[in-house]
Amino acid sequence: MSQNWTEVELVYNDSMKTHVEIDTRTFVRFWLVVLGLGLAALAIYSARTALIILGVSLFLALALNIPVSKISRRLPGKSRVAATAIAYLAVIAILGAIVFLVIPPIVQQTAKFAQNIPNIAENVTTQWQGLKDVIDKYELQPQVDQALNSIKDNAAGWTSNVGQNVVSGIGSVFGFITASILVLVLTFFMLIEGPMWMKRLWGVYRDQERMERHKSVLSRIHAVFTGYVTGQLTVSAIGATAAGLAVFILSFIFPIIPASLAMPTAAITFTLSLIPMFGATIGGILVALLLAFNSIPAAIIYLIYFVVYQQVENNFISPHIQAKKIDLSALAILASVTIGLYVFGIAGGIIAIPIAGSLRVLLEEYQAQASKKRAASSKLSKTLKKFKSSN
Repeated sequence: MSQNWTEVELVYNDSMKTHVEIDTRTFVRFWLVVLGLGLAALAIYSARTALIILGVSLFLALALNIPVSKISRRLPGKSRVAATAIAYLAVIAILGAIVFLVIPPIVQQTAKFAQNIPNIAENVTTQWQGLKDVIDKYELQPQVDQALNSIKDNAAGWTSNVGQNVVSGIGSVFGFITASILVLVLTFFMLIEGPMWMKRLWGVYRDQERMERHKSVLSRIHAVFTGYVTGQLTVSAIGATAAGLAVFILSFIFPIIPASLAMPTAAITFTLSLIPMFGATIGGILVALLLAFNSIPAAIIYLIYFVVYQQVENNFISPHIQAKKIDLSALAILASVTIGLYVFGIAGGIIAIPIAGSLRVLLEEYQAQASKKRAASSKLSKTLKKFKSSN
């Protein structure tokens, strides 16, 4: 019995033996490809800041291309330079109006808060006396001293690094200003020279059918970008209107809140909501702080409203509008924004959705061409079979 089992095992082992031969050229090519991919990934990672600047510039150029083209067609000389300058002036005017609406109320509410500091300090002192009585009653002074010492140690450590933090902060501000200037300049030149470069690109083609197909693909990608911008502006406008109305209603419930705070609320919400995921949250917290300078209960009510509205916007309004504009599912939108934020930061989160929509267009085009090739191959094979059977 044991002899038969050994023979079966030997036969099984012999049947499982394989002989793989790899020549030196294939081995070298494989590792060269792996090395090339690694170097390409390292180069992309090293140039990620420049790529983000170029990507944001391209995004803005695609978004502004339609208004610039419409303005240039209406100008007497159809000058694209003048049309781009007019579009830039319009954007600067809008940003100036937003700043004019936002900054004065913030300064006013901050000054009002500073005037109320003595009353706040008196209330804190009264509350601290009551808290001190509780601490003495329950003999919690050692725990309080330990917590205070811990806070002092952390404050001392932060103070020792304050110079480094300030220098790093100044460097970050200057870096942001430099990057913003580069984005504006690159976008300006992209808007001016874009049609000329596209004309040169189409001039390279010799196959008319392929050129028309690629033109159609680029047109669909451009529609994705413009649709995303339109959708994001629509979502931000809805959120800003709702936030302004909420503050306006709160001004009737709490007379201490000025009704004029509704317009700055709408401006803050609209501007910050253009940043995916985190922008609306920052805007909501900022508005709540402005309300807290006047009334804590009003700020709490606004925060409750904000949380409820964000659930409605994130689950119904934004996915419906964006999915309709760029033809992506809510899961694809959320996944693309998450990847963009964690890989390239806030700028990556902003441009992640149109990039995902562009990839969808390219994938659909690839699938369409593959289907055509399979259909043509199947038709050819059927024709050959008929020809062979007839002979």
